Amino acid sequence: MTKKIIHTEKAPAAIGPYSQAVEAGNMLFISGQIPVNPATGDVPSGITAQTEQVMKNIEAILKEAGYDFKNIVKTTCLLSDIANFGPMNEVYAKYFPEDCPARAAFAVRDLPKGVLVEIESIAIK
Repeated sequence: MTKKIIHTEKAPAAIGPYSQAVEAGNMLFISGQIPVNPATGDVPSGITAQTEQVMKNIEAILKEAGYDFKNIVKTTCLLSDIANFGPMNEVYAKYFPEDCPARAAFAVRDLPKGVLVEIESIAIK
């Protein structure tokens, strides 16, 4: 099995010793994406705008690796406050209108850079 590191300038650079994504065989493992705009380094305000930015970051990585949202089979959503689950879910649903992936969602104490949401994904071809 081959392991390929995926990197794109259209998603935020890793802020630690990890890759944006790793493709192993026909599977793509996307590291948790936070809502950092890769062009400016800014983080938008509010859970809706932050979730949109996270999904755009995931989309850029998927595209770089030759996948799309239909290839995602599992996500894990981390929220700094479970009260943000509803608004996050509304944005998330736009990207998965049918045949949704399996998912787990957790409230956590803190997320990097004080963001409200982080989402990791696994895709398969």
